[in-house]
Amino acid sequence: MNLQIEQGDGASPGGIPPGISIVRVGDARLMYPMLAEFSAAVGTLIAAGTHLIVIDLAPVTYVDSATIGCLMDLYRQVHGAGGRLKLSGVQKRVETMLTMTGAQNFIEIHADEPGAVRSFGA
Repeated sequence: MNLQIEQGDGASPGGIPPGISIVRVGDARLMYPMLAEFSAAVGTLIAAGTHLIVIDLAPVTYVDSATIGCLMDLYRQVHGAGGRLKLSGVQKRVETMLTMTGAQNFIEIHADEPGAVRSFGA
């Protein structure tokens, strides 16, 4: 799975603010076979105390129902730890899936990564 994680340290001007992590999915399809690795990566962030997380889905054009369930599970974990989970760069087809399942009622969706980061008030 093509996954990149960047954690804000505030060291570079215009960079990610401290306390915020961005998980960038680099695959066009996010489906069941990949979810263990994806969930473990985000779960590691949560366990380490990162509770402001953006999942950037910009290249993702397809998700299955297992992915929606995984996102909801990650939302519950972050929310239970007092944090917030947001999605950015969601393609129309993926947004339709999130809307059909009602996931968008819980997980904030932002047009792009900078907008999602700003929405934390950083």
